Amino acid sequence: MNVRIHKACANKQRVIPVKNQFASIFLSRSGLAIACLGILGCATPSEQPREPKYAVAEKCLDEARSTGAPTGQRIDYYLQAAKNSAPLLASARARQTYNAAATELTVLLRTADGGRWWNEPESVTDGSATYQLRFASSVHDKVWAPDYFQAFTPASKVNKSALRKPNLRDGVGGELVGIRRPVPRDPFMGPKGILTCPVTATLAFHGPDAILSLQDPRIQSTVQVQGEVQPLAADFSAPYVYYRPGNAFWMGIMGGFRAGDYMSRSGLFFGQPYDPDRIPVVFVHGLISTPQMWLRVINQLNADPVLRARYQFWVIWYPTGNPLAYSALRFREELAKVQQTYPNHRPIMLIGHSLGGLVSQMQVTTINSATWAQTEGKPVAELLDHTPPGGLIHRALLFNANPHINRVIFICTPHRGSDLAIGGIGELAMRLIALPSALANQVQQQADNMLSTFTGGKRLPNSVYSLSPRNPTLLVMDKVPISCPYHSIIGDRGKNNSPNSTDGVVPYWSSHLDGAQSELIVPGPHGSCELPQSIAELDRILLLNLKTVSP
Repeated sequence: MNVRIHKACANKQRVIPVKNQFASIFLSRSGLAIACLGILGCATPSEQPREPKYAVAEKCLDEARSTGAPTGQRIDYYLQAAKNSAPLLASARARQTYNAAATELTVLLRTADGGRWWNEPESVTDGSATYQLRFASSVHDKVWAPDYFQAFTPASKVNKSALRKPNLRDGVGGELVGIRRPVPRDPFMGPKGILTCPVTATLAFHGPDAILSLQDPRIQSTVQVQGEVQPLAADFSAPYVYYRPGNAFWMGIMGGFRAGDYMSRSGLFFGQPYDPDRIPVVFVHGLISTPQMWLRVINQLNADPVLRARYQFWVIWYPTGNPLAYSALRFREELAKVQQTYPNHRPIMLIGHSLGGLVSQMQVTTINSATWAQTEGKPVAELLDHTPPGGLIHRALLFNANPHINRVIFICTPHRGSDLAIGGIGELAMRLIALPSALANQVQQQADNMLSTFTGGKRLPNSVYSLSPRNPTLLVMDKVPISCPYHSIIGDRGKNNSPNSTDGVVPYWSSHLDGAQSELIVPGPHGSCELPQSIAELDRILLLNLKTVSP
């Protein structure tokens, strides 16, 4: 018997004889070879295996995992394992074999021999029948295009210990993390230049064709295999924890006290590929923190299939030692880039914690010279009017609300400051914070005579000073309306004593807003984002928001 595997190319067909490659298998494991090749039509009735079909599939899977075997031979065995187990998917044992074969075959095709097997039709011929491996094209948005991702890794190999509960869905298909590393980079990619997404690989057999499909489990929950509708397996958590930016605790501290060293890493980042049909939600972290603080929150929100299908989650990273107005300006500029790059994006939601809530608030308020005059007096307004219109001070303190933001959620936000910022700890922190030299020079050159007005001396304002109840920026913001619906989540450390409560950092009198559409007091400290009550409230508001936007 002469078994050959054909490699179809653009202009010619490359034929790889593998008779000698199988010789040792026939000599030492003739029964196994006949069992595995029997599904391709070469076994006679007397040679059919007596053991259950899923056991035959398992043996083929074992052979496919032999890293010393030629790639073509391994592809052959993976297909046999999947084809033999596909009709038996009601069995957990057969489903496990099928899923493993789909997972490992996808990784093998993408990585083996420099990727030359990827997205090329493969023919498996045994002399009586030919089976063609093909790749499903992305004719609709439920299937990823074969070449959209540059790499795959099994979701089971991703460390998910950072999450309390991984977000998984049992079913059929190989669970993968699709890794996109385009050159040049897509807009708003992270510092490592990668985007990750959940992918579920399935193999369907139609006559002589074997179809490998890269399903998007965020969109669909079922798949048809061998004429039967099956639940589609998925690992929604692995893509979020695959990317490890570094020590989040250390980066948060250094971003607070040495902001200049981290300016190049700041920006607005997409967690997954941009989708024009999904509503963007931007998470804005607080003081001495990084976007990693939102990992568990996003993972838990993503467990809701409705939210997963309708929203896309983004994060902003900014060194938190900088002045509030400057951080808000940088955020404003990043959102302007989104508007320029994707002008037809859906209305944006913001979720801000602590200082991040103030940064978010400055995206949905309008502050002009008249506002400053009403709150701080005409001399302050006149000083601002005389700053260069395109200069840093002018852009940071005079701005309009962003019309493309339609809702904001504030979590433990000090809208009127915190007394901790003017105490001994706050004073020490202000002295330790080193602002970026470029920022300091610009402020000194443009507004040296304004510093005494805003800070009562020659000290440049930093983030801790920005949280002072005496900060003129907070006093002005407290007098102007917020341009869109907003909600508050407030911690009380479980003491149930509002309005005399505090979350340990921000008192109720500072975090409360009269105009909020809803206010939820949760029994937690300042870092209450991950409380079950907070997650449930975020889920409720996100579902509420869906009723206000077009499908």
